[in-house]
Amino acid sequence: MPARPPVTMSEQLRAPVSTDVELCYQTFGDPADEPLVLVMGLGAPLTWWDEELCTMLAHRGFYVVRFDNRDCGRSSRVGGRVTRATLVRAFAGAPTRAPYSLADMAGDVTGLLDHLGVESAHVAGVSMGGMIVQTLALEHPTRVRSLTSIMSTTGRRTVGWQHPALLPTLLGRGGTSKEDFVRQSERLWRLIGSPAYPQSPEATRSRAEDTFDHGVSAAGTLRQMMAILTQPDREPRLRALRKPALVVHGLADKMVHPSGGRATARGLRGSELLLIDGMGHDLPPALHETLAAAIRRTADRA
Repeated sequence: MPARPPVTMSEQLRAPVSTDVELCYQTFGDPADEPLVLVMGLGAPLTWWDEELCTMLAHRGFYVVRFDNRDCGRSSRVGGRVTRATLVRAFAGAPTRAPYSLADMAGDVTGLLDHLGVESAHVAGVSMGGMIVQTLALEHPTRVRSLTSIMSTTGRRTVGWQHPALLPTLLGRGGTSKEDFVRQSERLWRLIGSPAYPQSPEATRSRAEDTFDHGVSAAGTLRQMMAILTQPDREPRLRALRKPALVVHGLADKMVHPSGGRATARGLRGSELLLIDGMGHDLPPALHETLAAAIRRTADRA
């Protein structure tokens, strides 16, 4: 097979998307190709969309855009204090106020599209990112050509729950040094990674170090968690949505139970549901080809 041509990758750029928020973003491929916006999950920077996967998608005819959500990486930090006591109340279902909502984060995506001069795009999101792209399709349907929701859920509390063993790690108080962050990351990925596609300790540590260097915000992650915990149940509204859709979920996911993916697919009528044995709450390199092909297949339905 002949070698594929190299894919153009931009520098990390800045996009003002509202009066308060500026996003850090990066592109892969030809701007004349079909735009595909990739949305990451809780506390996860744009770099967690692996360059290899972004390149595969660009080779499949996409102009790929990955970015840091607000309160993450090199994007803007947003005000508002969230305590762990507030999070516990929200976990328990008690009424709480969040500094911002998933709808606000979906609005950031439309602002990014405006900055790029893109009328509509294919969108794919992981975990919280899946919640954001679902919300985007509901609130701004003309901006979405197709959507892919990966290891995510609908917001209904009876589906997509976290394994109880994760809560101490998710709510634990870590240190502020780079080594503290790396140790906490290693502990979390041992719990939620894909058992059938294990990552080497060296790769796990390297990703954690790169994440810290790119920019982390403990307070920002808490604010994102509040947006997740105060989200509405989207499933009734998803049923009325008529967009080509793909739902991907790992059957070994401890962060978001596979029931969340099944509920998402039920809501998105006509969607393709791809359940993967041995996949946890990550995107193993061994599955990049599978994901890239499935996203292309979904976009083609548009």
